[in-house]
Amino acid sequence: MKRIGYLGPEGTVSHESAALFFQGEQHAFFPFKLVADIFAAAVDGSIDYGVVPIENTIEGSVRMHVDSLVQEDSPPIRAEWTYPSRQNLIGHGDELLLKNGGGPDYARIRKIFSKDVAIAQCHRFLNAHMPDVEFEYVNSTAHGIRLVKENPGKGWAAIGTKHGSRMYDLALLAENITDHHNNYTRFVLIGRDKPELQPSDNWKTTILVTLPEDFPGALHQVLSAFAWRRINLTKIESRPTKLKLGSYYFYIDVEGTTESVLLPAALEEIEALGCMVRVLGSYPSYPYEILKEVQA
Repeated sequence: MKRIGYLGPEGTVSHESAALFFQGEQHAFFPFKLVADIFAAAVDGSIDYGVVPIENTIEGSVRMHVDSLVQEDSPPIRAEWTYPSRQNLIGHGDELLLKNGGGPDYARIRKIFSKDVAIAQCHRFLNAHMPDVEFEYVNSTAHGIRLVKENPGKGWAAIGTKHGSRMYDLALLAENITDHHNNYTRFVLIGRDKPELQPSDNWKTTILVTLPEDFPGALHQVLSAFAWRRINLTKIESRPTKLKLGSYYFYIDVEGTTESVLLPAALEEIEALGCMVRVLGSYPSYPYEILKEVQA
């Protein structure tokens, strides 16, 4: 049985996403308070794999998590998948739902608990139905659901996942209340050992490139090494090396695998320019639609 670490507590989007990715398999899931703790546990062997949210459709890159990936002792990326960040209004049904199968009585809701990002993603719904409701920000959506569960009769509700509502046996007052229904989060799996995964036609390779100093046009030549080989880059992002002011590395996602012919040749060309190149992982990529088909 493999040990899987995720950003907790139980009932978060990370937990829901990890459960879907490892569906049908016997695994033990362990929540961590910080993503840095997940990396540390993966390094010292306390867990076999860690699930890390790395990018969101609305918010973009999670830069703190990207910086953790590039640490020298970080385990390699073993897989990636996308998962919809769909938030729901959750509360005590006997208290907040209208009788005879009616919907929620929004006038009875006095306060909403959730993570600040989750509340911000539901601005239109909240403004339309509860413009004067009070918000209380907590460190996770699951924490907010737990507070509502423990305090019946106060007119409290939470914004969180369906998994969280089931875990705390609360009612879904309103489903999928996010403003943007294309809100997806990209997760990566880190681990020292190569896992056994279902086949995928999609592969990515993530590399870290540090340019040589005093080399005008170096970035252009790096990109040209991919361009003339018609290798597609899905992401390129600059991040400070934290060694000195003005020193940056480039975090690049490339379509393809290091077992192909073209990509290793491109990396050799980049190194010949005097660049430092480090492969952070070459791994299968799973769109959410594929995971749903497997679940069905």
